[in-house]
Amino acid sequence: MTTVEKLRQAVLRQLLDPRVDRLTFDELAERLGCTSKRDRERLQHAVESLIRADRIRKNSRGQLRALSDERLVPGIVRRTRRGDAFVMVKDPSGQWTQGDIYVSRRNLGDAQDGDEVLVRLLKRRRAGGQRCGRVEEIVERATSTFVGTYDVEHGEGVVYVDGTTFNEPIYVGDPGAKGAQPGDKVVIEMIRFPSAFQPGEAVITRVLGPRGTPGVDEQTVIHEFGLRDEFPEAVLREARKVARRYEQMPTDGRLDLTRETIVTIDPIDARDFDDAISLKRMRNRHWKLGVHIADVSEFVREGSALDREAQLRGNSVYLPGRVLPMLPEVLSNGLASLQQGKPRLAKTVFIEFDPDGVPLDVELHDSVICVTRRFAYEQVLPIIREPQRFAGEVPKRVRELLVRMHELAMILRRRRFEAGALELHLKEVKVELDADGRVVGAKPVEHDESHQIIEEFMLAANMAVASVLDDRGLDFLRRVHADPDERKLKDFAEFCEALGYRLKNYQSRYELQRLIDRVHGSPAEHAVNYALLRSMKAAEYSPEKLGHYALAVENYCHFTSPIRRYPDLTVHRLVGQLVAGRQRIRGPSYPDLVRLGQHCSHTERRADSAERELTKIKLLTYMENRVGEEMDAVITGVTRFGVFCMGVEIPVEGLVHVATFPRHDVYDYDPTTHSLTGRRSGVRYRLGDMVRVRIAGVDVDRRELDLTMVAKKQLPRRPAGGPETDESGRPRRRAGRRSATAGEQPGTADAGEATGRSASGRRGSKKKSRSRKAKRKVARRQNKRTAGKRAGKAAKRSAGKRTS
Repeated sequence: MTTVEKLRQAVLRQLLDPRVDRLTFDELAERLGCTSKRDRERLQHAVESLIRADRIRKNSRGQLRALSDERLVPGIVRRTRRGDAFVMVKDPSGQWTQGDIYVSRRNLGDAQDGDEVLVRLLKRRRAGGQRCGRVEEIVERATSTFVGTYDVEHGEGVVYVDGTTFNEPIYVGDPGAKGAQPGDKVVIEMIRFPSAFQPGEAVITRVLGPRGTPGVDEQTVIHEFGLRDEFPEAVLREARKVARRYEQMPTDGRLDLTRETIVTIDPIDARDFDDAISLKRMRNRHWKLGVHIADVSEFVREGSALDREAQLRGNSVYLPGRVLPMLPEVLSNGLASLQQGKPRLAKTVFIEFDPDGVPLDVELHDSVICVTRRFAYEQVLPIIREPQRFAGEVPKRVRELLVRMHELAMILRRRRFEAGALELHLKEVKVELDADGRVVGAKPVEHDESHQIIEEFMLAANMAVASVLDDRGLDFLRRVHADPDERKLKDFAEFCEALGYRLKNYQSRYELQRLIDRVHGSPAEHAVNYALLRSMKAAEYSPEKLGHYALAVENYCHFTSPIRRYPDLTVHRLVGQLVAGRQRIRGPSYPDLVRLGQHCSHTERRADSAERELTKIKLLTYMENRVGEEMDAVITGVTRFGVFCMGVEIPVEGLVHVATFPRHDVYDYDPTTHSLTGRRSGVRYRLGDMVRVRIAGVDVDRRELDLTMVAKKQLPRRPAGGPETDESGRPRRRAGRRSATAGEQPGTADAGEATGRSASGRRGSKKKSRSRKAKRKVARRQNKRTAGKRAGKAAKRSAGKRTS
């Protein structure tokens, strides 16, 4: 038994002692005699592993308690619009599952969406056998800060919080607090959370400005997600001091690469350049790839004010029209940025590949580089295809470099997929804004071979650095992507079979990628890609050696973006010590890396959520003037009560409630095939289907877009012979496409639906004289019959409750 396992048992014995209710970490360490720094680190590791295993729980006051009661379950609250909630709990694989325990509004107390709670399981169950529970304790609040719209009602100030978290207003005391006027967006700090028995109370901490004013939506999201906007003066002061110190770049002890041909390739509007590329073909026909990354660790020393602020932020946040950088701009856009024609400090990784792209050797260096030429993605592909046409604009050595880069990148890409890597084809759209930050349109994001060049070289560098650190036996922050849950993959396989695509071995990455390639450009593309995405776990940061499922590699880390990601900066510091030849490498302890990984994974998810939220606010504001219009959309989610649809031209998501579906019908929900099927009509609405919808209503404050169903789109079937393939046997992707156009199901899955439609058409002629009231009566009667079925048919009974 290892030391950590012994400590785990000792911790449980202490916390399960009937004389003990709760203990702080210090109290626990004292009881176990853990006095030295090393012993306390081991104890911390044991405690955190027990927390991850849900054997013990730590509350907001830092007190630990054992979860000895089998009916007391930890989870995270997900509230519904009705005010009740479902609590997510962890499945055996450690992943959170959606809607596992139902909690009524009366049993919810004042727990809110996102709160971490302890739920006591009740003896009764819902129809269908779903477990019910009562919130016993709030372990940790998701937040106590909210943003909403101020108003005055009955002589009292109230705030209607944005979103659907609270259905009732929150009282904020006397009118005019902090100078707030009706219609202003304000930030509030909750004093008393609302429950089924009492209203909520809060205080206004900041007035953002009138609703709809340019910039207010941006500030709304920044405060809603607790993002760090302005840098503290101490951090800015230190950044300016560093910039002055490095006015002359030091070259001592660094590899001088300033005469090498080196290029950067970035988005056209990029301001921070943290990666550059060089590439040579050696006499033995081997390749020598140079990946040069801004040496941020030279400027941001561990423990400094800059470092502490960067760690708090975790990463840069890219909002529509605005960037919240991890580092002050004097560094991120200046001193550390690999700008054309300026000497810059870098961490360089040289990787030698044989002619087939097999890595043979890795070298790590501290270097000084000078970028020869900066390119935007849009400029690169034309030069690669017709280098002579740009002879007067681009030097020969640069054109030859780009052609070599393309050749090697395609070799590495083909080899990576042959090794079992996965890549989903998901359409990405960029919102276009005017000077005031208002949406004026949207366009698809191109992902052509110029993007793939940089993607392949960054992946190669990240894998090379991770392998070096792993070979040295060092603990470091890995980028891990755990294997998907077998049950979810099995459900995905059943979903694909319903579409007409059979997976012989759904656990094989090769077969999954072949399926993705097979449906590329077909009507089923959206459906398959969305469903597979939902079957995967999220990638995260951890020192644990879990591998990376999608990349099909054992060792992987983030090294190539230290300007905008803190985990990369921690890896740079380890690389710097290796380059310096230190025998004893000093880095964060394993427990510290666990905590840092959890923090950086959280800040990454928060940044993604904030970007989506502000994008949605801007898109909903744009849609306010389009109520009544129709648009094409793709179904992105299917529930018992309707389908969520994403606009094709304008990527905003809304709900089509089942009550608005054409033809008065009763719809059965099938979670395996992600579909709703009409009992009488046979019409099926399935994940990935293309539909025509009408914009029925927009509520920007509640983040809601109501849609009504107009029709299900009928797209042409895929031509016989399948998609065009390249020499590798993989489908040839159209230039600039990460994903192809969405479509309907392939013809193999349409026969049953066609039969259902024709049958319903014959019945419909006899029922035209029926009144709407009579149709509703028939639907209710069917629901009653369905509700009486035995528990063994619980899923169908639950689905049968949906009426038109």
